[in-house]
Amino acid sequence: MLDTHGLRAAFARSLSAMYGTEVPAYNTLVDVSTAVNRDYVEKHPETAERLGRIDRVTAERHGAIRVGTADELRRVAHIFAALGMSPVGFYDLRGAQETSLPIVSTAFRPTSPEALALNPFRVFTSVLVTDDRRYFDEELQAELDTFLAGRTLFPDEVVDLAAEAEKAGGLGDDDAEHFLRIATACFELSDEPVDRSWYRRLAGISGVAADIGGVTTTHINHLTPRVLDIDDLYRRMSELGITMIDEIQGPPRWEGPDVLLRQTSFKALAERRRFREEDGSVADGTLSVRFGEVEQRGIALTPAGRDLYDRMILDVDELAAGRDPAGRNDAKLEVWRRNLPADEDGLAERGLAFFTYAVAHDLPAGEPPADLTSLVADGWLVRTPIVYEDFLPRSAAGIFASNLDDTGSRDSEREGSPRDEAWFAQAMGREVHDPMKLYAEQQARSLSDAAGTLGITIDAEEATP
Repeated sequence: MLDTHGLRAAFARSLSAMYGTEVPAYNTLVDVSTAVNRDYVEKHPETAERLGRIDRVTAERHGAIRVGTADELRRVAHIFAALGMSPVGFYDLRGAQETSLPIVSTAFRPTSPEALALNPFRVFTSVLVTDDRRYFDEELQAELDTFLAGRTLFPDEVVDLAAEAEKAGGLGDDDAEHFLRIATACFELSDEPVDRSWYRRLAGISGVAADIGGVTTTHINHLTPRVLDIDDLYRRMSELGITMIDEIQGPPRWEGPDVLLRQTSFKALAERRRFREEDGSVADGTLSVRFGEVEQRGIALTPAGRDLYDRMILDVDELAAGRDPAGRNDAKLEVWRRNLPADEDGLAERGLAFFTYAVAHDLPAGEPPADLTSLVADGWLVRTPIVYEDFLPRSAAGIFASNLDDTGSRDSEREGSPRDEAWFAQAMGREVHDPMKLYAEQQARSLSDAAGTLGITIDAEEATP
């Protein structure tokens, strides 16, 4: 029997092999990422694995898919549940700016540290908001909803097998092989002709809307390796002649601790697609919707840390107004150095980041102190940062927008349509986990275990978010 974690690892490998066949530049990205990680470990042997073992980091992937309806979201949630992946977090990529991303998202991933250590595969999953009047008027929404209702992205066979796997905690070898094959096929790029006029009509609103609602299937939008030095990766890819987006999204490279998430990508490539014309004929053409993203993960921030991060991003926006990407990065550096502690001790003392705590192997003599800061400083406890396993809506929107041919259109004078975690939970019939709660629980468990081992009560006020 292949258990849940084995299914997840096998599915990640299957998707990676399929996507590498469809998008050869992805294989280049993986090769360069592997080289970057290897070289980084050689140069920084003492610190390279501070945020994860190198075997996990190099094998790590996150995917991204887009669906059109609540029913499609519910059905794909069954598939991910079979792989031990639950919805975590809510991301509204519509934003407050003049963007053209009529989608809201969640991320399916393992939720326990143990499952993440076995295989941290995650899939950022977006769903189209067809009733958002800033993008779709009543007539277009009706046509779009009818089109979406007429397709089946995830057949009953794969959903039924997924439900069986979720219930049993895995599948027998033959069923597992069949499930992995047909589940992977759900995310292959279809060769079915695209209705050119319908696709163009949606693309005038949003390239993302067209990618979701202009075709009869879905596909992996990108698969993302994880690197230890994203700046080195960006440089190496550029030197290979691969066009990268203008900047690295998220925090800057600086001398202090890495926090949250940094992301970049190569530009979406023109891929051959067949189009059905208005006269019924079929002609060859191209679409540019899939790109190669890469990420560098940092330390998970507490609610207080996230509030500080959000304020810093607003300061960056004000300071970097009118600057090019290099100037924006300079602005980030200035804001980071002014506001964020320059080491992990500062993050912990100010309650800005999440950590786990374990009893040291060689304990000092005497009685342990009661406060957490002294327990760490005096050598009783070893503090390890908790890796940020989730996403940043602004960075995701920035990556998506950077890979669109044009900005589309949006009528900001009209009202949007409400979406939140509760909508996702109702659509899927599943709890949407709060990532902050998951990190806080992991930290609290480690402190409780450490206190029990030492036989003391730990005053952890500074660690409380």
